[in-house]
Amino acid sequence: MDLLLAASSPTPSEGGGFDLIGTIMWPFKFLVEAILVGWHWLLTAVGLPTAAGLTWVLSIVGLVIVIRAAVFPLFVRQIKSQRKMMEIAPELRKVQEKYKGKRDQLSREAMSRETMALYRKHGTTPMSSCLPLLVQMPFLLGMFYTLSDVKKHAEAGVGGVGLLSAALTKEFYDAKLFGVAPLHTSLIDAINQKPEGWEVTVTILVILVILMIASQFFTQLQIISKNLSPEAKTGQAYQMQRIMLYVLPLGFIFSGLFFPLGVVIYWFVSNLWTMGQQFLVLREMPTPGSDAAKAREERLARKGKAINAEGKVVPMESYQAEQRRMLEEAERAKAEAPKRQQPMSKKRAKKKGES
Repeated sequence: MDLLLAASSPTPSEGGGFDLIGTIMWPFKFLVEAILVGWHWLLTAVGLPTAAGLTWVLSIVGLVIVIRAAVFPLFVRQIKSQRKMMEIAPELRKVQEKYKGKRDQLSREAMSRETMALYRKHGTTPMSSCLPLLVQMPFLLGMFYTLSDVKKHAEAGVGGVGLLSAALTKEFYDAKLFGVAPLHTSLIDAINQKPEGWEVTVTILVILVILMIASQFFTQLQIISKNLSPEAKTGQAYQMQRIMLYVLPLGFIFSGLFFPLGVVIYWFVSNLWTMGQQFLVLREMPTPGSDAAKAREERLARKGKAINAEGKVVPMESYQAEQRRMLEEAERAKAEAPKRQQPMSKKRAKKKGES
């Protein structure tokens, strides 16, 4: 819904007054247009027709690849931050249970201090897992804005904010996938206006929306079924995730009705990228204790490898040696620990003293 509102907001070129969102998004839209035009130039340089719908579709695919690859390190950082938050969740619950029902000022301050101490100890905060996502959002919104604005810019006879000139914008506007489906046409427009070849346009959009919903559903299903620890599956957040798994597709159906074909293509390709990222997470960076983590350990064991205490993949011999060393250190520490003296009665102590 936020994206729908953003797409319908006035731009400075439309004389809608000062556009704060448009001003903030200007550098991101400029970058997106540069990448889109760059891909279009490259594809035409290798022989693809400049005005063909396929050329612009491949340019959109290239745009998604560049932007998502650029923010991939932030995605990895987000996963690691979320992992740390999940690791300290049991300790946080203990702190919350300790102060459960205590509403006085001193108790709240003590709970806050202990919580912050846990965050400092493990080097994470709730904000650290959200910050990478917030950094990514302007770039992803920049892609959405650029593609969704093509229709109104072309009809106004203007270009974008940068390299997407008025001529290229009109060319994009006129481009048709398979020579039939205009990239600027939405499903609802195709049904209402019934332009030439509208049946093919509707068919393409319906298929893409179904694939978009299916890819999103599959990605979320993989997360909650394979990449959550048993502890995480008992909380309220898990129940909310299960509900959202079935609620989110309704939003995509609504989006698929009103978004132009170019935006739907971008969204579908972006979902495919997300699926690939999720596959990488499940395979190489699963949540400890999850089914995906157990599957990774089994794969490593078949190759004669294991994960050491530092989280690194090492040969099985090194892992076993590390486990033996840790066991010996634990036994040594236990043996060196002072033995607890049993309490002695006065009568027994007196007898012992007389002897």
